[in-house]
Amino acid sequence: MAGPSWEGYAIENLCATAPRGTEAWFYRTSAGAEIDLVLELPGARVFAIEIKRSLAPGRSKGFDIGCDDVGATHRYVVYPGSETFALDRRTTAIPLGALVADMVKT
Repeated sequence: MAGPSWEGYAIENLCATAPRGTEAWFYRTSAGAEIDLVLELPGARVFAIEIKRSLAPGRSKGFDIGCDDVGATHRYVVYPGSETFALDRRTTAIPLGALVADMVKT
């Protein structure tokens, strides 16, 4: 039960702090590509956000495919840890509070 609760909490906070004019949606294909939250921000920025409750976050092939499908300009895996680090050259693992703080600044 903690995983879905954490995901809902993260989505609610990210949507609440996104800049005015941001479109928020969920993405899933019948082939299994999935993104927990896509935020289309003003200025043609598209944030693809995967939400993990694990302290050792990772990304999935379905997330990578979904990011390509939606034209993500930023790829994040939000997790309950305290450090921001690269998962690969295009994807950043980031604490929820850090991404919320970045949203407030934009």
